[in-house]
Amino acid sequence: MVLRGLRARRREFALYGVGLVALVSVPAVLSLVPGIAPSYILYLISLALIYAMVAVGLDLLVGHTGQISLGHAGFFAIGAYASALLTFRFGLPTIVALPVAGLLTAAVGFLLGLPALRLTGPYLAVATLGFGLAVPQLVVWQGSWTGGSSGLHSLPLASLTVGPLSVVFRTDQDFYYLALGMLILLTIFAKNIVSSHTGRAFVAIRDSELAARAMGVSLVRYKTTAFALSAFYAGIAGSLYAYLLHGISPEDFTVLLSIDFLTMIVLGGLGSVSGALSGAFLLTLLQNMLTRLPVLRDFKNLYIVVLGVVLILTITFLPRGIAGAARSLRLRWSARSVVR
Repeated sequence: MVLRGLRARRREFALYGVGLVALVSVPAVLSLVPGIAPSYILYLISLALIYAMVAVGLDLLVGHTGQISLGHAGFFAIGAYASALLTFRFGLPTIVALPVAGLLTAAVGFLLGLPALRLTGPYLAVATLGFGLAVPQLVVWQGSWTGGSSGLHSLPLASLTVGPLSVVFRTDQDFYYLALGMLILLTIFAKNIVSSHTGRAFVAIRDSELAARAMGVSLVRYKTTAFALSAFYAGIAGSLYAYLLHGISPEDFTVLLSIDFLTMIVLGGLGSVSGALSGAFLLTLLQNMLTRLPVLRDFKNLYIVVLGVVLILTITFLPRGIAGAARSLRLRWSARSVVR
């Protein structure tokens, strides 16, 4: 059993290593391929990296703790506007605005987790949906600060200042590496959480709240922690999203975006960090491909239809998502190797 666990851990590290090498080498590869627009490709992958941060955090809440959320676009918006206001209105550097936006969003997530303690299943989904609907309206209401329905534009470039050193992320490649570095840190943090006592408490709550309580697991503590952690990830991602676009508006944070986030983790596989990453990348690329099809001139809501079809097909044929399907294939291959 120990050897089997070590082999599984090695395969997992090898998979992450291959993915990391591939992502780090993307800018160099793009410079060698003629006939493409490297800036747009880097922008698209940077967007996928940002969405992947939200997906990893959402998977901690939904996949590991079993708490359904349809309001993560609200957390995403809070992080984006908090960071934008801190840099645009108060002139704070990115190295300060980024963690402050994440912590502020985590505090909101913690507060949302308190009333959610009494809710489960569809009731919790509706409550979080209401939160996701309310945040853009609050942004419009506080128009003197947030720019109202027009939003905030011409935001400062992302920058990191440590003592006398200052790095400004001016180009698409610079920002790409910033987003990649943040995703690596957040992924490592999520993996450590999952393998810790906190992660095991999350899973116990997901499997049976009654049994978890009988084993001494505090539902109040760990449910609110799961909400806060998930919101923190969304807040950091939203902050980077504001820097990526150099401008944000309430229209960027619709309910459809929350459904996108949920689809990412379902497609990738609930309860799997690697699944959340793969689902985020696949869905972001799928959305880009569909929005560039000529048929969209006559059918502007094609992506919504395809999104629904993807959800139905995934739940029907891949109930454990891409990560679950890959795990089943590995087990079958190992079983065949043992038989031979």
